[in-house]
Amino acid sequence: MLAVLRREFKAYFTSPIAYVFIAVAYVVAGIFFYMGNILSNSTNMGSVFSSFFLFTLLFVPLLTMRMWADERRLKTDQALLTAPVSLFSLMMGKYLAAILVYLIAVSISLVFAVLVSISAVANWAMIIGSFVGTVLFGACVIAIGMFISALTESQLVAAVGSLFVSLLLLLVDFIASVMPTDFLKNVVGSLSFSSRYNDFAIGILDFANIFFFVSVCAVFVFLTIRVFEKRRWG
Repeated sequence: MLAVLRREFKAYFTSPIAYVFIAVAYVVAGIFFYMGNILSNSTNMGSVFSSFFLFTLLFVPLLTMRMWADERRLKTDQALLTAPVSLFSLMMGKYLAAILVYLIAVSISLVFAVLVSISAVANWAMIIGSFVGTVLFGACVIAIGMFISALTESQLVAAVGSLFVSLLLLLVDFIASVMPTDFLKNVVGSLSFSSRYNDFAIGILDFANIFFFVSVCAVFVFLTIRVFEKRRWG
């Protein structure tokens, strides 16, 4: 798994993808930090982490579109599938490499938090909660994007498909609000990523929310493994 992780992590930086992804994250976070903290002289970093929610939905598809689609297009997936390594190790190596790039991007928020704490008392409970929520949410979107990438040979289709799912995630709260019964509203509302993310953003580390995000990651990693198990033995 470590060999795959190193290979995939290096591959991100041999193309412009990782550099563009990280640069956009830094620029977006920097703008919101300047407007929400420096100009307003505030220690509340809520705007920075809110920007990461939208950034994750809109730009993670660029990070995941090549994960498997490019391997299938170049036919290098066959070599990987026949390599003396388990599908789980192969999948987790690719998955963790993408998460590592994502962590580099969102860790700029911790740098800003340290800058805030130098001149004022920072709310570290909210900062740590928001950072944990950002990482868990990003891990979910990466897992979903990886699954979609495994279904196609086209990076463009993988990116558009992941973006479409991201937009659906944004609409969950709206869909729940128009459900005809309270039962359906509660069922659909329980799938809301934004409401669970907002709990983290105010410093609440709820085990139910952590379990939800981890479960979503596990489900889509498992589904991706099943796709390639079918291809390996099909």
